[in-house]
Amino acid sequence: MNEAVVAGALTVAALNLVAALVGSWAWWMGEVRGALARAFWVALRVGQGSVVALAIALASHAVTGHHAGEGLFYLYALLPLAVAFVAEQLRALSAQAVLDHRGLEGAAEVGLLPESEQQRLVGEVLRRELGVMTISAYVVAGLALRAASTAHGF
Repeated sequence: MNEAVVAGALTVAALNLVAALVGSWAWWMGEVRGALARAFWVALRVGQGSVVALAIALASHAVTGHHAGEGLFYLYALLPLAVAFVAEQLRALSAQAVLDHRGLEGAAEVGLLPESEQQRLVGEVLRRELGVMTISAYVVAGLALRAASTAHGF
């Protein structure tokens, strides 16, 4: 049983690390709309799905009476759910942060900008979203690695 839990945590780490690396490369290259960015979003959602799958698997182990020998394991294994949730909230706030930085009140003021400026603004928002979610993928990967290292006693 212990090997399966460790393998699950390592899988979560690997999938999120792939997403983080692809996101880092897309952010570095400034590619927020192309194939690389699309690959990042797919990889990120797969990584997030793996976090949910691990949480479900751990809940089923707990229901059947199998528990980790170290309580910190659950913190490291379940905290990625919270990290992903908070990251999604920060991603949702990215547009407002960019508007605030430029001194714009809202979408009505953005609509008054020239088309090229609107496109540049959208690019800034997308880049900020990509950065936030890339960082969250790194954090999730690190937590999953730590979970794998504390998965004793199952």
